Amino acid sequence: MAGPTTAERGARQDRQDPASGPPRPPLLERLKRLPKPRTLIVVMVCLALLAASGAWILYGSQWTRVERVSATGTRVLTAAQVVEAADVPVGSPLISVDTDVIEARLLRKLPRIDSVDVVRSWPHGIGLKVTERRPVLIVEKGGKFVEVDAKGVRYATVSRAPQGVPVLELTVSHTAGLRRFGTDRLVREAVLVARSLPAAVARATQVVKVRSYDSVTLELSGDRTVDWGSGEKGRAKAHTLIALIKAAPGAGHFDVSVPTAPASSGS
Repeated sequence: MAGPTTAERGARQDRQDPASGPPRPPLLERLKRLPKPRTLIVVMVCLALLAASGAWILYGSQWTRVERVSATGTRVLTAAQVVEAADVPVGSPLISVDTDVIEARLLRKLPRIDSVDVVRSWPHGIGLKVTERRPVLIVEKGGKFVEVDAKGVRYATVSRAPQGVPVLELTVSHTAGLRRFGTDRLVREAVLVARSLPAAVARATQVVKVRSYDSVTLELSGDRTVDWGSGEKGRAKAHTLIALIKAAPGAGHFDVSVPTAPASSGS
């Protein structure tokens, strides 16, 4: 008599071997438990309807269209100026608004803006969170004043000098140093010095004069002057200058170009 086939031995082992866990149902029985084709079709149709409904809500309905645009964080600019320059397509689906394009447009049209965050405010709004540049120096030009920010960017020309901002004077001769560093580099050096000034000294600084890369002079209120040198070691120079002013409050000239060997003179 022929012995049991391989399939029969496997089925018998499934039923009898306790180590393999509970016996598995036969293949036909497992196939019967799978969803019927009709059920799969119904599920697929429902998913398609949900996707189509979501797309319609985002792109086709009036529920999620741009109705208002707001701007915050302005100081010199007005919110209306920012909104107008942004030129957000009111009435368009909110999801379709390209926030990167709006950001680039604002930075191009309004150089006073240092950075802007364009955000969607569901379901109907676009928010423009603006950070404006702040002047650390101004350059007098033709009776007007060019504002220079902490990055050395000359971004705006105004008819009235902003209060408390020192005037930058470039008294640079056409020397090898100027050819080597260039005017922009010297402006950045002056900005670096202005950013290093202690608050009390910054408020008293009226002029930052640049003769060369390593020759920056400050003119303070009260006919006082400071030889600062280059923009390097700004923190050490700031601490030294404060100590000198306290030690010799009546002095008219201070030299911190070498912070380890400072000097003061005059009265």
